[in-house]
Amino acid sequence: MTTPTPARPGTARAGDVLHGVGVGRRGAVGPVARVHALPTLDPEAPLLVDGRPAAPEQAHAALERAFDEVAAALTEQAERATGTVREVLAATAQMAADRALRTQTLARVDAGEPVVRALDAVVGQFATMFVAAGGYLAERVTDLRSVRDRVVARALGLPAPGVPELREPSVVVAVDLAPADTAALDLDHVLAIVTEQGGPTGHTAIIAGQLGLPCLVRVAGVTELADGTVVAVDAASGTVVVDPDDDVRSELEARSRAEHALAADTAPGATRDGHPVALLANIGTAADAERVAPSAAQGVGLFRTEVLFLERSTEPTVAEQAQTYGRALAALGGRKVVVRTLDAGADKPLAFATQPDEENPALGVRGFRLVRSNPDLVEHQLEALARAQAETGVEPWVMAPMVATPDEARDFASRARAHGLTTVGVMVEVPAAALRAREILAEVDFVSLGTNDLAQYTMATDRLRGELADLLDPWQPAVLELVAATARAGTALGKPVGVCGESASDPLMALVLVGLGVTSLSMAPSAIPAVRYAVRAHTADQCAAIAAAALGAGSAQSARATVLAQLDPGVRVTLGV
Repeated sequence: MTTPTPARPGTARAGDVLHGVGVGRRGAVGPVARVHALPTLDPEAPLLVDGRPAAPEQAHAALERAFDEVAAALTEQAERATGTVREVLAATAQMAADRALRTQTLARVDAGEPVVRALDAVVGQFATMFVAAGGYLAERVTDLRSVRDRVVARALGLPAPGVPELREPSVVVAVDLAPADTAALDLDHVLAIVTEQGGPTGHTAIIAGQLGLPCLVRVAGVTELADGTVVAVDAASGTVVVDPDDDVRSELEARSRAEHALAADTAPGATRDGHPVALLANIGTAADAERVAPSAAQGVGLFRTEVLFLERSTEPTVAEQAQTYGRALAALGGRKVVVRTLDAGADKPLAFATQPDEENPALGVRGFRLVRSNPDLVEHQLEALARAQAETGVEPWVMAPMVATPDEARDFASRARAHGLTTVGVMVEVPAAALRAREILAEVDFVSLGTNDLAQYTMATDRLRGELADLLDPWQPAVLELVAATARAGTALGKPVGVCGESASDPLMALVLVGLGVTSLSMAPSAIPAVRYAVRAHTADQCAAIAAAALGAGSAQSARATVLAQLDPGVRVTLGV
């Protein structure tokens, strides 16, 4: 493959390359189709009714109707979607229906303020608060602005902003994509997604991963490419090559053929010398479980249960929950299913459990901490899981998120076991839990590392700030040390330690995790073939040596480079790394 020349924004020529952060390892070649934002509008522009500026009461009615229609359209999209897409669309619909956002905007319009200026002012205030709060709320600024644009377009009778109609398979390019835009993509005509902003753990990246689309974020200058410009998108190398030559095209085509061949291998995960490594899938709904069931996944390592809650204004009943959990357990036919109890709170607001006035929601009442203010939420979920277990005859593995101390682990285990749930664990997402992993594992049957949040809390870096992606790199030595400490505790006590964060889907990182003593890897189903292949090509001792080399590196970049240098040459060629 030829080495492209780095391109400067606005001056891209054939063979030039733009760099970004890749999500996954797939690639594609096709023409650019840019997402167009709402046109810049004069904040003083009046809303017209029958060609005349509307009176305040008319503007109020039109704006309220626009809010209703946008919320309804997003809700309808969410109901048609599945998994994580459904979750994020439902959350965006809740934002469009948010009473505070609507009330404050309408109050300004009632006082005679133009619609655009009123919306800009209120959305600007909310955006400032979200950014200051960090975490999940900071990520929702893109969603908030998307809601603003949709409401303005509806109120003023303008075309809706977003993805253009795709008439051929295309590479969708945008400054950033809101969840509603991503979920509305015509997958028959989308080859890849590339954005100038966003981060590798943001909504766009997560949804692209679920949909199996190549994705790059933080690609400076990509929106300056003209519509129709042919580009090669390579998530594995984090590059966008302009007007690629035959060598570039051939390499991506060869890798695609290799990936299809790897998918034909359905054997259980194991090293070359037979050391077992369970390869599991991440899911968000019972429907996801049914789609995963025919695949070679050995089970589910992370069943996110938030979807069932985030779409509700009231807590779902125990019967509703039990039906959903039972459907997922039955679909997997007795294979391992790890169910994470509700990971929500102030940073993923629930209408029936929102904590008021939290200055930093990322460090607030979330996950298992909800038991402090709303213990019934946890108890009802455990009751529903126990009912699903009784009705299906399948025992779920149950774990709690955001556990920081052995006392919290003991509390959760006691509650779960009181309901008859026998295999109980917790998430390791904060450094405190990793440092005390041995004591925590003494209280539970297993732990699972959430490496996205672990990196965020270890590096004191909002995981949704794309410009800080280098600090959030799971190859950071400090993060690897905490993973290693957790794995050592599991080995010492003879208890399973899994990884269900994004790092599990990286074939190179998978070798490190196996070498550290991690016993299962859970990821997007599309990532399993490459991970299985990489692990199968190395012995357990080789994985241990690779892990030791990564731990000895001085930086994230050198850790990955060290592992790459030790990779089996055939694997390196097949995976294109």
